[in-house]
Formats: sequence, C-alpha cells, structure tokens
Amino acid sequence: MKITKICCIGAGYVGGPTMAVIAQKCPEIKVTVVDINQARIDAWNGEDLDKLPVYEPGLDKVVSEARGRNLFFSTDVNKAIEEAEMVFISVNTPTKTYGEGKGQAADLKWVELCARQIAAASTTDKIVVEKSTLPVRTAQAVKDILDNTGNGLKFQILSNPEFLAEGTAIEDLLFADRVLIGGDSSPEGQEAIQALVDIYSHWIPREKILTTNVWSSELSKLTANAFLAQRVSSINAISELCEVTGADVNEVARAIGADSRIGSKFLKASVGFGGSCFQKDILNMVYISRSYGLHAVADYWEQVIIMNDHQKARFAKNIIKALYNTVSGKKITFFGWAFKKDTNDTRESAAIYVADYLISEQAQICVYDPKVSAEKIYADLDYLNTRSSEENRKYVTVLSDPYEAVDSAHAVAVLTEWDEFLEYDWDKIFQSMLQPAQIFDGRNILPHKDLSKIGFRVKAIGKSF
Repeated sequence: MKITKICCIGAGYVGGPTMAVIAQKCPEIKVTVVDINQARIDAWNGEDLDKLPVYEPGLDKVVSEARGRNLFFSTDVNKAIEEAEMVFISVNTPTKTYGEGKGQAADLKWVELCARQIAAASTTDKIVVEKSTLPVRTAQAVKDILDNTGNGLKFQILSNPEFLAEGTAIEDLLFADRVLIGGDSSPEGQEAIQALVDIYSHWIPREKILTTNVWSSELSKLTANAFLAQRVSSINAISELCEVTGADVNEVARAIGADSRIGSKFLKASVGFGGSCFQKDILNMVYISRSYGLHAVADYWEQVIIMNDHQKARFAKNIIKALYNTVSGKKITFFGWAFKKDTNDTRESAAIYVADYLISEQAQICVYDPKVSAEKIYADLDYLNTRSSEENRKYVTVLSDPYEAVDSAHAVAVLTEWDEFLEYDWDKIFQSMLQPAQIFDGRNILPHKDLSKIGFRVKAIGKSF
C-alpha cells in the first residue's frame, strides 16, 4: 500500500512539527493538517514564520520548505479526512477534571469525537494512526467506533506514539532514537504497519523503526515517560538530602551517571519536572493500574508525582524561610515561566505552582520569560481556580525587560533554564535589588560562586552554602 495523502487532525505541539517533517522528507505525499481552531490554522499559514503557534528551533525552516508544496493547513476537516488514505489523530488528551477518574484518568472525549468524524467523513478504507498519547487499549475503543459507524468501510488502527522533547522536537524527528509502530497481527494489520514504515523509512534507518502489537506500543509511551520522570524525582529526592548533609547534588549526579548501568541523562536536579506528558502519563498509569486492582503498582508510580509536588512546594517554602518567614508585599522576580528552555509551552510548569504558593502568602510576583506571553501566564494561574482572575492580576506583573523586572526586588527565582540568564549583567542586577539581594536557582544553571562574590545570597537545589 503506497500512501499519497495524509490528514492529521490536530495542529498543536505534536501534529504541526511531525507533519511538517513528514512533508519535508516525503515530497510525493500531500500532507494536510486540520484543526477547528481558525486562529491556530491562520498562524500556521501566516507569512511571519516567527509567529508560528508552536515555537521549536528549526521548525520555521521546515515549514518554509514544505508549506504550499505538499504541506497544507486547513479547517476543512471533513474534506481532508475524505481525501486521505492515512489519518493521524493528534489531539489533546488532558487529565480529566471531572467525574470518574478525575485528576488521574485521561480525558478521551476529543479522541472519540475524532473517531466519529473520521467514520462520518470517510468514503474509502483508511489507516487511522494514534499519535496522541493514549491509555493502553484505547485503540480498541477507536476501532469499535469506526467499525460500528463507518458505513461498512475497513479501518486499520495503528499506534505511533511520539517521543519528542520540547525544545528539540525537530532534531528528535529528524534523528529519532526509534520510531514505534504498533498494529494488528492480521495480514491487513501488517500491511498497514508497512505503509507507515515506508513513510518513516524516507529518512529513518529501518533498524530504528520498531514494530509491535498495538497494546505494547500504547503502553511503551506511558512507560517511557514514567521512567524518565522517575529519574527526575529520584535525583530531586537526593537533592534534599544533599542540602542537609553538605553533599553537592551535581557531584553526586556526575558520580552515579558515570556508571554505565545508570547513565547521565535526566539526573539534573531542579525545582521539578513539568510539561504536558510526564505527570499526565504517570497519573494515567496510576489510574489504569488501580482499575485492574494493581494497587502496589499504582502506589509505586504515584510516589513519583508526590515527590515532584513536594519539590515545588519545598522550593517555595525555602524562599519564604530565607525572606524572614514572610513574603507578604515583597517583590519576587521569576526568571522563566515555560516548563523548560527553548519552548513557549507552560503546561504543568513548576513556575505556576511556585507562584501560586507564594501568591497565597501575598507575595508580589514579577515574571520575565523570553517566549511566554502575559496572557498565557495569567491563564495558567486562572486555570488553577485558587483565587479570582482579578486577584491573580493584582499579585502578578509580567514584564518584557529582565532588568526592569528585577528592579527593587527582594529576590530572584530562576524557574526555567533559559541560556540568556547566564549572559545578564548580574552586577547591574545586584545594584538594582533590595538588600540583602537573594537568588534562588531552581535549575542550577547560574555561576553560584561568582554571584556570591558580587554579594548575592544564593540558594540552589541540592547544595548547602
């Protein structure tokens, strides 16, 4: 089966970059990315590539090359589905905020709506590819809907989870560690798998394209994120021990990372992990495990989240303690709001929760982030429903100049590891702050000894001063 037309439902962080790279590498395939959000599609089609709805280094060049040639962005969902031989589902699957499984289970309403729309719009057999991160056995629900509402057409369901790290998504797509494709063991299922293998084979070595059954593929995505998050929570647990014993968490991480059985990746102590996947996927695994009566398994993975929440709260409490046990009316400047550098994504960012904690203590928060808008920062705080929107705006100010942001501040808290923070004139910053000027490095990126010489009081994760 040779694919000539692809439709991707969802023009977000996964769908947009993934389809752009597929279009760039497969010029003979027409790739149409559809979304019901007109503003988002307009941004993808806009002339100014600096204003794409997703910020990823290198994405603008890929879009520039393929857009208008064989990459298209549209709100005409039905037309794109009808034309395509292969349809990717790349919609959001947030944690449920209501009903059964609230706070843990994935909300699959958008996936189900996609399945029903695919069934309604299709006039020919299709391969449907799950690109969204989904609970294990979701493919069965998608297949059930398609088989029962699909006008007698035949649908093959594939699982093709993404393993992208925001900030390096284009590099991850172009030079993937592996591509995972899960499908049915039937001849038709194997033919569908091969059709997707053939697409990725345009630029990914065949030995890096792994094929499994659907359930293994779905569970592998959750497991990969759970293992990575577990490493972060593990080193963060050690960071607290380091602070009270006089050990240095960076030295400990380097020592254990040199062990080939452990490795050095994801051993960077911080204020806590964020992003759209880690917490959501672990909570999903916890919910699934409990639903099958696997309570010990659920408790084990839930502890990763508990430790992450503890690290964020601990960071906020340390700020309060260092500022004489009160931050009421005191200006605390946040450097960074995105959950990591080189992205404008703020989902589950540690900064949101640290700010929320400090606002509850009546601190005045001033935020500077090079890529995150004021509108987004306020929306993140409003989403927590801790207080009114008016109160959030009363306690939080967002500025576009870092030096203005630190003027007359009692403390600076580094919440995102943006490279530009290393280039600042810290002597100038010190002079503009209230004394004693304090820095809380939640990412361990600043030159702590140099800052101490300037006169700053420095508090960093996993270090005792």
